[in-house]
Amino acid sequence: MARKHSKLDPYGDAHRTEEAPPTIVACWLCGRPTGKTIVWHHPVPKSRGGRDVVPMHPICQQTLIASFTNSELQRHGMDVEGLLADPAVRKFVDWVSKKDPDFTATMTKKQR
Repeated sequence: MARKHSKLDPYGDAHRTEEAPPTIVACWLCGRPTGKTIVWHHPVPKSRGGRDVVPMHPICQQTLIASFTNSELQRHGMDVEGLLADPAVRKFVDWVSKKDPDFTATMTKKQR
């Protein structure tokens, strides 16, 4: 016969208090609040020794991957302003800043 209550928590949720709402994290590239999907991106690629991760929208990460090689990302490191100096990335960030946090779109392939 199945148990009505858990062995570990016989009183169920009756004694629990409400938890605080989750904190909203800002995207590392565009600065907008992240939505349901957060990508943890390595600004310096793991293949180049990068260990730090930053939160990003999937569309923002796809733009960085399509715009820069791993060597270029390694040179920029954690410098967002250096990445935003690129005209294509700046144009993308200005465009996406007006979109919903969960906005997605198809992206172009890498231009090499």
